[in-house]
Amino acid sequence: MATQESGQQQPGTSRGRRAVLGAALLGAGTAAVGLPAVARADERHGPGHGHGHGYEGLPKPTVVAHRGASGYRPEHTLGSYQLALDMGAHVIEQDIVPTKDGHLVCRHETDITGTTDVAARPEFASRKTTKSVDGAQLTGWFTEDFTLAELKTLRAKERIPGTRRNNTLYDGRWDIPTLEEVFEWAEKEGRRRGRPVWLHIEAKHPTYFRALGLGLEERLAKLLRRYGRHKKNSPNFLQSFEPSSIQRLAKLVSAPRVVLLSGANSRPWDFVEAGDPRTVADLIKPEGLEWMARFAQGIGPTLDLIIPKKADGSLGTPTTLVEDAHAADLILHPYTMRNENTFLPANFRKGTDPAAYGDVFGALKAYFETGIDGIFSDNPDTALLAAADFAKD
Repeated sequence: MATQESGQQQPGTSRGRRAVLGAALLGAGTAAVGLPAVARADERHGPGHGHGHGYEGLPKPTVVAHRGASGYRPEHTLGSYQLALDMGAHVIEQDIVPTKDGHLVCRHETDITGTTDVAARPEFASRKTTKSVDGAQLTGWFTEDFTLAELKTLRAKERIPGTRRNNTLYDGRWDIPTLEEVFEWAEKEGRRRGRPVWLHIEAKHPTYFRALGLGLEERLAKLLRRYGRHKKNSPNFLQSFEPSSIQRLAKLVSAPRVVLLSGANSRPWDFVEAGDPRTVADLIKPEGLEWMARFAQGIGPTLDLIIPKKADGSLGTPTTLVEDAHAADLILHPYTMRNENTFLPANFRKGTDPAAYGDVFGALKAYFETGIDGIFSDNPDTALLAAADFAKD
């Protein structure tokens, strides 16, 4: 995925927007405790982990643990979230989808074929089906066809075992957490650590689920209010690839909101359904950014919208998106950095093994130099170290 090449320039590093952060000095897959993040306030952002300051108090660059520490544990499990928190991640991401009986659970997709043991469970063999989700034909098992009690009998497993073979050690250890369980976990950990635990909550396929009578936004807002996470300075971001979902949430709660952006030529699914001809390329123009700033505080673009790749897969010239978004008073949390060669730009890969780690520190530095406010990473310990290195430069 790449953005348009016209009008690209090398933006300044915007050093005044960054704050020094501390990093947990960890090896892959290990958990450390008692390694607090240290932040130095700049002229715009307050100190610390957002306590009393809202998102502007988070360290810059903010490290968002993508689906938890998913580089080391099966994604969207309490084990993955706990490891990310122990590593020192500033924010931990959850994706939410509904069950048949209306509970919100944490899965990246409604299709749970690749992230649970459902395919090996004969009692659920008849639930396998083919559906169209946001225009894509998918065959498998889907959360909306299971009650919460049924889902809780399943066990989570590694999504990409061919790339992350070591993570399969933890297959079957954890179940599928509900969002309410995550809130309870975050409150417990927050009390223990003496600071809020920040979350980044994505409503998945909201138009699709609303058509099934399983609207996400109202259910999410109800839970946010129950746990006091609905306010302007609450320690969580709400995100979606569908702008109308963020607009709906803006009417329900005051918590900070982020519009996620895919490839430049793509269209949000709610735009497709509504006949809105705008593409992501339109949304990242100044007028599109100003429109989103009316109901959101930030954007979460794919990294290729920040620095497009050349034909050979190496990084090209940064676009003006960071500068333009900041001009619209929007923060940027692009996605997703992973340590393995297969996910890195070609000029930062090492060797020929796609599952081996490449020069992720070099790649992170290149993205940080654009002035982004944070980044999603499957390997939060690596991203924290890179951010700490960058703050020293």
